[in-house]
Amino acid sequence: MGKFDRRKSQKMKRRKAQVKKKEKLARRRNPTGKKPAAKKTSAKKEKAAPKG
Repeated sequence: MGKFDRRKSQKMKRRKAQVKKKEKLARRRNPTGKKPAAKKTSAKKEKAAPKG
């Protein structure tokens, strides 16, 4: 048994997954007034004036 084995067990993985699943569902059910971030678009590069 290593020092961190208790956290790597299959049982723990299942429990953590279940918690994450529930949190996700709760968030979806009642969004806390937090507006979704606007989609990030890379700043469009200005076209340089054609040389010549």
